This record gives sequence, structure tokens and C-alpha cells, in this order.
Amino acid sequence: AAAIVDAALRTGAKAIHPGYGFLSESADFAQLCESEGLTFIGPPPSAIRDMGDKSASKRIMGAAGVPLVPGYHGADQDIELLKLEADKIGYPVLIKPTHGGGGKGMRIVQGPDDFVDSVRSAQREAAASFGIDTLLIEKYITQPRHIEVQVFCDKHGNAIHLYERDCSLQRRHQKIIEEAPAPNVTTEFRAHIGEAAVSAAKAVGYYSAGTVEFIVDTLSGEFYFMEMNTRLQVEHPVTEMIVGQDLVEWQIRVANGECLPLSQEQVPLNGHAFEARIYAENVPRGFLPATGTLHHYRPVLSSPTVRVETGVEEGDAVSMHYDPMIAKLVVWGESRNAALVKLKNCLSNFQVYMPITLIYTSI
Repeated sequence: AAAIVDAALRTGAKAIHPGYGFLSESADFAQLCESEGLTFIGPPPSAIRDMGDKSASKRIMGAAGVPLVPGYHGADQDIELLKLEADKIGYPVLIKPTHGGGGKGMRIVQGPDDFVDSVRSAQREAAASFGIDTLLIEKYITQPRHIEVQVFCDKHGNAIHLYERDCSLQRRHQKIIEEAPAPNVTTEFRAHIGEAAVSAAKAVGYYSAGTVEFIVDTLSGEFYFMEMNTRLQVEHPVTEMIVGQDLVEWQIRVANGECLPLSQEQVPLNGHAFEARIYAENVPRGFLPATGTLHHYRPVLSSPTVRVETGVEEGDAVSMHYDPMIAKLVVWGESRNAALVKLKNCLSNFQVYMPITLIYTSI
């Protein structure tokens, strides 16, 4: 972080865009940029900090009237108290670390006999991954959908949403396929969940791009706040495809003090988009991340309705130190079926070869 800030100062840069990597959700990095007179192209440090603590974020959301999954988000981590809270919530429950993400430290507990061991295991993983072992407990939704809403706010109090994305297709809590807009939802549901997301952003004095993630109970039709990602999401291109806007450009404009380019009523919704994440994984070994040289790499050609975003080339080595995603394939169609056909065709023509390793994509 310090090296990046130093490079910006030495080169005369006025702002830093953190992307969606390690520093994009670091309140300390955002604060460091501000203290050095650099514009951090993202939200205020206070919002990053508030939303980075899942327990704190849920308390803030509850106060703002955003629906929450029944659960315990308290600071007291006594094991007997946690067990009592789980009994009150009713099994099955979901144990989650209060910090971090990516599914690390999460445990589904079906009954009280497994609770204590699950807590201890989750605490160890949380401490090793995030340096903090505090947990929260929530009712486990057995038939969920993962629907998230893209929000955007400026520094003048304007806040809008740019519709929702369905990210339900996951493995080990890691997204594989994302699509926008979410299929099979009513106009009323879309408006309601969008309004809740905007309320969430306003509750923390947000500006720039953000994503409010909800879990939807398909049995009841109710949705509940999960967390807010205080950065540009990996899957933001599917939103760009359906609204016809450049969200990175919006971030830069907002960071420069400009108002949002569009009002809520002006945000278009055109067609349907899918994103498939291309992962380097060893399928015979249970889809574990794979390493090796990309001996053959031929992505499909980009066009106005097909985007390939990648950071590798043929001959590059896939490292064990980073996420195994090597590319994102994003397609747009006038309808969901048209977009799905295009996605299948593009995946069929996306050529990747690594020795021993298989590149897995799923629809």
C-alpha cells in the first residue's frame, strides 16, 4: 500500500483507483490516500470500515429498516451464549466470521450436537484468514437465491441503483455464473429490493460504486441483507451491458466531485447479460485451484455484445498465490435465452490448455 502511494506521489498522480483486488476494501488504504492528498476512487474510509465488520453492518442496516436474517450479531463470544442464541434462532444455523469473505470460516450446523466443534473450527479458520476470530450466527436459509444490487452514490446526496444481478450459481461460496437482471422476479420485487439497497448505502454515507448483497428465501419470497461490498464487483460488466453505462467512468466522475450522470428514472434496462468466470482448476482433484503454464490460450474475439476480460496470455504461469480465475467472459443478448445461447457458443470456442489441469466453466 505504501509503495503504491509513494509511486503516485513521485509521478504526480492525483488519484488512485484500487480496482477490485486486495486494497479496494481497505479502509486504512483509503485513509492513507486521503492523508497524502490523493483522491481514493472509491467510498469514504468510514463506510468501508462500517461495512467490513459484518456484525456492525447488520446493526446499521437494522436501524435503517433494511430486512435482516434472524440471528445473533453481538460482541459477546462466550461459547455457551452462542449456543443459547443458536437454540433461540432454531437449527439449521449458519456460522460466519464477522470479517473477511469468500466463504472462509463459514459453517452450516444442522443441530446442537455439532455446534461447539463447528464454532471452534470456524474461529480457527477466521483467525488464520482474517486475524479476527469473532463470529455471528444466522438462521440458515435452506432454499436461497443470491441476488445483489448495484448501487451508486455521489458526494451530493444522490443515490440510485442500477438493477440487480443473480449470483446464485456458486461452488464453495465462490461465484461461477452471474447474470443481470435476475430472472423470474416481479417488477414490484425489483423495485423493492432496489429501494432497500439504496437505503443501505445512504445509511453509511456512501459514495461511489457499491454492491448490496441479499439472500432471497425462495419459499417465502422474502429477501434479507447479507453484506455490502464497498468496491466495484468482479461481475460489474453484466450491469454495464444491460444499462449501457461505464461504471468505472462513473467512479472517476464521482471521485472528482461530479453528480451522478443519471437519475433513477433515467437508468435504462435493456436485454440480458451473463458472465462466466474461467477458472484454472484441477477437476479430478475436486476442482482445487491449479497451477502451471498456459500452453495454449485462445479466448473468443470481443465484440459489442461479447467481452473478454483477462490478465493472462499464452505462456504465462498461473500462480498459487492468487485467485484461480484467469478470465471473465461476458455476453449480452436481447433476451435471456439469446444471451444464454451466445454464452454457450462462446464457451465452446474458448480454448485453454494446461498440462494435467482442466479449465472448468459451468452454465
